[in-house]
Amino acid sequence: MLTSLKAIEAYRRGTEPPVPAYTWLRFLVSAEERIVNLERIRSIHELVDANPVLDYVERTLRILDGLKLSFWVKEILGTVLVWSETAKGGTVRQRMQWQANGINLFVHNIGSAQLFDRFNEMSETGTDKLLVIRTLIETHGLIGQYIRGEVPFEGNEPLTEIVRRGLLTPEELQSLLIPLNHCIIGAVSPELWSAVRSEVEELTGHISSGEQPGVWSVRERLRKLRSGSIRQGENFEAEYEKVAEALEAIERARADDAEALEAIERVRVDEAEALEATELARVDEAGALEAIERVRVDEAEEAKSQGGQGFVGEALDGRTGQAGQPARAKQAEHIGQALYPGLALERALQPLAGKTLWYVESALQEFSLEEVVKVFMLALQTGATADSALNMTDEPVHHISFERLMNAMYYDYKGVKKINVYKKRIIEKFLRELAFEHIGSSGAPVNPHLAYKVERSPSAADTVFFTFEFSAAAEKLIEFCMEAEKSPLYEKAVLLLFDLFELRRDAYDRFHNEEEYLETMNRTADYKSVMLEFITGEKVLDIGPGGGVMLDLIEQRLPDKQPVGIDISTNVIEALNRKKQLEGHRWEVLKGDALNLRDYVHPGTVGTVIFSSILHELYSYIEWNGSRFNLDTVAAALRSAFDVLAAGGRIIIRDGIMTEPVEMKRRIRFLAAEDKEWLLRYTGDFAGRQIQVEYAENGDVVMPVNDAMEFLYTYTWGEEAYVHEVQEQFGYFTPSGYADFIGKVLGPEAVIVEFRHFLQEGYTDALAGKVVFMDEKGAPVPLPDSTCLIVIEKRGETHLDN
Repeated sequence: MLTSLKAIEAYRRGTEPPVPAYTWLRFLVSAEERIVNLERIRSIHELVDANPVLDYVERTLRILDGLKLSFWVKEILGTVLVWSETAKGGTVRQRMQWQANGINLFVHNIGSAQLFDRFNEMSETGTDKLLVIRTLIETHGLIGQYIRGEVPFEGNEPLTEIVRRGLLTPEELQSLLIPLNHCIIGAVSPELWSAVRSEVEELTGHISSGEQPGVWSVRERLRKLRSGSIRQGENFEAEYEKVAEALEAIERARADDAEALEAIERVRVDEAEALEATELARVDEAGALEAIERVRVDEAEEAKSQGGQGFVGEALDGRTGQAGQPARAKQAEHIGQALYPGLALERALQPLAGKTLWYVESALQEFSLEEVVKVFMLALQTGATADSALNMTDEPVHHISFERLMNAMYYDYKGVKKINVYKKRIIEKFLRELAFEHIGSSGAPVNPHLAYKVERSPSAADTVFFTFEFSAAAEKLIEFCMEAEKSPLYEKAVLLLFDLFELRRDAYDRFHNEEEYLETMNRTADYKSVMLEFITGEKVLDIGPGGGVMLDLIEQRLPDKQPVGIDISTNVIEALNRKKQLEGHRWEVLKGDALNLRDYVHPGTVGTVIFSSILHELYSYIEWNGSRFNLDTVAAALRSAFDVLAAGGRIIIRDGIMTEPVEMKRRIRFLAAEDKEWLLRYTGDFAGRQIQVEYAENGDVVMPVNDAMEFLYTYTWGEEAYVHEVQEQFGYFTPSGYADFIGKVLGPEAVIVEFRHFLQEGYTDALAGKVVFMDEKGAPVPLPDSTCLIVIEKRGETHLDN
């Protein structure tokens, strides 16, 4: 067994002295800060009592110990591995002292090499062996980072230099690099090593021979950096083209503006020339009179006068002959560049070439490509904030670190590490509102509660640190939201957050519950498939497509139809686009407003519009004329859909329904006495209408049937969904009321061709162990109908074929 492994095992057993004999081990075990790539951990809480750096080093050594290598190779690589993470160790006091002494603790491979220089226990100094070990520490992990797009190939130049100086042959260097990277990458994940092994072997060949594998274009590097997002379903090529086109449009606009300015300048020149010509004419007049006078006196003097006029003419020609030509030539070149596909984006991110990016995937993988490009452009700004300007130096930037942003973007939710969605939504909004043309200019929007920061540290002058910084008030409110999760305060906390950052003030954004909600929606395929038989026409709009289950059903069972999902939520659209990319679907999704469909599709071109469990959400959340729970919202949605239908087209509604007669009452008995508190809480929180409750002497509650069912819908979903479900009113019409409303809103052209209502499967089973549902006299009765299916057809002279 390796000596270093024995030392770690002794330390863990407690047989090692309290202060380990090996300097590297002292540094690792005394680490008071947890410096770790959060991408690789399951829970932040697990870091409290753990030493992830020591754990990682031990894993690398165990892999090395199991490899069949020569003694000298294991000796060198063992020394490299134990020192390569030391820049993440040390007490807080030690680390402050190291930084004061010029150790770069922010770029860990360089900092670890510097610590090795100062503190290694090797008796030899200045030897070739020592230089090889030091170089391997300095370049530790860079091959893997190159594969991820984080480090340019030039970062491995010190390794090639070892061969150039004759310290190792190319074969000897490669015999070190391949097992070293096996240990480094395999300790992260054995599967990861298997996936990249061939690429590592190829790269070590390039490094050993000094052959450049090819310089990345911006597109190629971004594709590498987005590999994780691509695996999760990002359509990189489409997103890249969208960003490239946006930047090219800006360049074209700037070119047009420059051409307009040049035209104005030419007009000014022409006006100046006209004025000068007028002045010259006056001079010529005076000169002619003078010439006549001089002829009388002396012919020789007249000739001299004419020569002077010739000089004036030459000066005029010299001044006007070249006016504007250099500017026009430059402008033509500029326009040509702007029209070259992707060149504007390549130019915008060209300064990234040669720079190493730290923690970029962990910090930014949850953001869209457009948002990431904007972050890179911001990070490349010099003096981007008042604070950062004070810390800027003339030293070139070699590293951009996103470590601070990464650390700010994660926390534990239900015991598992999660992206801080509160911060993510706020940053997304900030970046969406930040136009490309405003980056680096004074026109960028200012948010008093959020700003980006670009800083340098005196101890790492070649490193830029990028992060987003929230105001103290915003941080406290975000903390409040995190603490209020799963409590009655949660909804109020989220609405405060919406107000502070001017986010959408409805409750569509379910934050952590969004994923579970979409999964639940996808489990309703059997319930939704009944709608397929009523679909007509070629183009089918699914309003509020949720997890895409209806889009999938249409695509699979009606291959001649063109399904299009429309949703107001950016997050839902992004999730559906990832699903489409991963699963290879042909349906489309659009970000749009259900109340204004004509803004997204041409009137008269749609065969079917589907509202599947979405109209009650519009009714519950959208403020129409200043109030929620407004039937005018439902009317606007129906008119919006009806406007885009072709003659013969249909609206299909699947949603909640109320019971008739509305005066009927039902009795509820809670099987767990404490669950009655649910009802008490619900009556205080529900804003759709006043819930009426009578308490019987035996503990039962008596309620109007529709109030009882409205409560039970929320009660069925459970505690996790309560803060969202209590905001919604599922039933908003009785059957007769719905039919009358449709006729009134859509008029005689609208004909109801199907109207049925039923109890949604699952409610009876879900409530069976919780309540007894009875009539007023206490006799058990079935639950009433919960759901309706309505099909409305638009009549006209021409009808669509089914």
